[in-house]
Amino acid sequence: MKVEKALSNLTITSGKGFKLERVPCSFKVDKQERPACEQLLAENKARIEELQGALYADAREGVIIILQAMDAAGKDSMIRHVLGGINPIGIDVRNFKQPSNLALTHGFLWRSFSALPARGKIAVFNRSYYEECLVVRVRGIWRTYRMPARCLDMDEDQYFSERFEDIRCFERYLTRMGHRVVKLFLNVSAAKQRERFLERIDDVSKNWKFSESDLSERLLWSDYQRAYEQMIAGTATKRAPWYVIPADQKWVARALVSQIILDTLEDINPQYPALTKEQRGRLAACRDALVTGPAADVDR
Repeated sequence: MKVEKALSNLTITSGKGFKLERVPCSFKVDKQERPACEQLLAENKARIEELQGALYADAREGVIIILQAMDAAGKDSMIRHVLGGINPIGIDVRNFKQPSNLALTHGFLWRSFSALPARGKIAVFNRSYYEECLVVRVRGIWRTYRMPARCLDMDEDQYFSERFEDIRCFERYLTRMGHRVVKLFLNVSAAKQRERFLERIDDVSKNWKFSESDLSERLLWSDYQRAYEQMIAGTATKRAPWYVIPADQKWVARALVSQIILDTLEDINPQYPALTKEQRGRLAACRDALVTGPAADVDR
């Protein structure tokens, strides 16, 4: 599998003509290539961890990784396998669950502001503000919001077109404030989701991951696919493109995502802060104190 060529076909920078059905859920990579993919993942992880240290020390740019997907697409395991080795001080993982009553009294982006990482850190949003264009749309929840009539008296397409506009502006703001926004949609097939749901039911250690509500959401598969397609088309930009990752083969998806994150960090090219001549002199004095000065005898 040629990773660079694969990613070029999976990167959506404009919604013009975008059709989700045209993007594969699997590249059907031969299992003989799995060791090579896993080797690429290991190499990328090591380099990501190196660059993350410099990113944190430099503290000029931050990275926001957004993971969206249907249930059982592999979001949790993606985070664990690709970013599990990062120094915890440099990464925040936020799971966007159903909004609280307090959150519902604010704008739909309100929760996101409190979850934004400081520059120098990586934040992973396991689901995100994009849920406000997905389950909220498919389930018609937006019609129940306690808002002025002027905010709701419109058809569905217009309402979410305005949300897409808000998101594009929000992500433009983030990039202007020094953040890179990496948006990943794990594109799992209905057949593979069914297989993974059955595994969760049959494997006692995975029972906790399954909910009966998963089935009710699965019955709305076509509605969710349409919502995802319009969401991606409506919010893909050159500043913040969407990467639509075939997710049926997890080991392929992990290699692809690790390359995307590595490419982002290498483009940032973070550097450890350089010391001034005065700072280097003071550092040398501290070293002398530890070797031959009063600080040397403390542990003796």
